[in-house]
Amino acid sequence: MSSASGSTSSASSADPSRPRPAGPLPDLARPDVGAALFSTWSVGTPERQRAAVDAIAAAWDSRPWPTPDLLSYNVYAGTDGDTLMHLSQWSSEESYHAFVREHRTERIADIDSAVPGIKRMGIGNFRRYRGFSGTAGGTAPAPGLIVVIDIDFDAPDPVLRRNWVDAVIETLRTVPRPGLISADFHLNLDGRARLGTDRARVLNYAQWTDEEAYEAAVLADRRPGGPAARDRMRGLPGFARSESMRYHFARSFTPGTVGQQ
Repeated sequence: MSSASGSTSSASSADPSRPRPAGPLPDLARPDVGAALFSTWSVGTPERQRAAVDAIAAAWDSRPWPTPDLLSYNVYAGTDGDTLMHLSQWSSEESYHAFVREHRTERIADIDSAVPGIKRMGIGNFRRYRGFSGTAGGTAPAPGLIVVIDIDFDAPDPVLRRNWVDAVIETLRTVPRPGLISADFHLNLDGRARLGTDRARVLNYAQWTDEEAYEAAVLADRRPGGPAARDRMRGLPGFARSESMRYHFARSFTPGTVGQQ
C-alpha cells in the first residue's frame, strides 16, 4: 500500500538507502484504528526499491482516495536496499477486504508494470496493545530510523503476549535507552505466524533518533555487565524467536492528499 502527501517529488535522495520523506508519519495510537495491516515486499536492489516507491506514489496520487475507512497508508524502505514495508491503518479488517475486492488490482497492476518481479512476502493484521515513550514530557524528535521487531510466541494465548509486552515496557522504563523515541507494541489478530506455524505474534514498531543510537543500544545489551534487556526479553514465558528489520520512512498517504493531479 502507499502514502500520500500531495507531493509528486521523487523518493530519491543523496543517500540511496534513505528516500526523502513525504507526508507525516502515522499516529500509531489513534483510537479509530480497528486494524493495522503490515506487509513486506522484496524488490531486489536499492534502484528497484526507489523505483517501487515512485511507482506506488504514482498509482495512488493519480486516483481518488478509495474509502474513508482507510485512515492512512505508509511505505518504508528497508536499509537492506531490498525490502519495502507497508503499514495501512483501517477502521476495520472488513474495510480492507472491501478495498482488495474493489480497488487494489488496478493499483498493483500499475506498480508491477513499472517494476516487474516484485515478491510479496505476506501480510499480517495487528492491533496496537500498548506503547512506550522515551520522551515523556518533552517534544518527540523526528525519527531517523524505524526498527520493526517481529516476535513469535509458542502459544496463541493473548494474555501471555500482553504479559510479555507489559514486562518489556517495564524494562524500558527502568533501563535508559538513549535515542529511543517510542515503541508501539501490536498483537496479531489473524492467527498466522511468519513461518506458517500456529504461533502468535507481537510486532514492536520502534522509532529511534538515528541508526547510531540504535547500534549503541544493541551493543549495550550484548556487553558483559550491561542491561541485558535482550536476554530478559528472550527469557520471558512464551517467547519463541524474533526477527528485526531497519527502515527509513519513505511516503505517507492520507485522505485529502491524493487524487489531486
